[in-house]
Amino acid sequence: MKKYKLTKEKKEYCGITLYRIEALKDFGNVKKGQKGGWIEKKENLSQMDDCWVYDNALVFDNALVFDNALVCDNAKVYDNALVSGDALVFDNAWVFDNAWVSGDARVFDNAWVFDNARVSGDARVYDNAWVYGNAQIFGNAWVSGSARVYGRLRLIGGHFYYYKNKSETIAKIDLDDEYELLCFNPQEDDFVEREP
Repeated sequence: MKKYKLTKEKKEYCGITLYRIEALKDFGNVKKGQKGGWIEKKENLSQMDDCWVYDNALVFDNALVFDNALVCDNAKVYDNALVSGDALVFDNAWVFDNAWVSGDARVFDNAWVFDNARVSGDARVYDNAWVYGNAQIFGNAWVSGSARVYGRLRLIGGHFYYYKNKSETIAKIDLDDEYELLCFNPQEDDFVEREP
């Protein structure tokens, strides 16, 4: 038995007609009759397993969500992108081109994963981070802030927050015994506290 249908409720996005989905049976956290997000065609969301598109999320072009993957909130998955395994794409994240998000990976906030990039394992991509080119993020790697990970780079662990121009100077300021603040092109403060 099919698990969802395309409803007659539709909307246009960039010249593409998208249809709201509705569950035909209970599965995962979805109940029969529950309305989901928006897809262009049945080929965008598998009828198998517990995958689902929620809220105002959009899946279109040749993109495919399958296995137990979820796309939620205002996320967009399109072009030839794949979201599989137990992956979760949510908030305002975009996954597009030939990108693949799989395993237990999470892509959220305003993050973008595109080109031929791969995000898998327990990896996280969030904030305003971009992963693109042929980059691969997997294992326990977290990419956040305004980090840009691209090219043939493979990250398997660690936290990556920011990218910088080679001409930028980075200074470290000790905050306490456990933390330090990283500053770009720091300026000395001329403020002097004066007696009244």
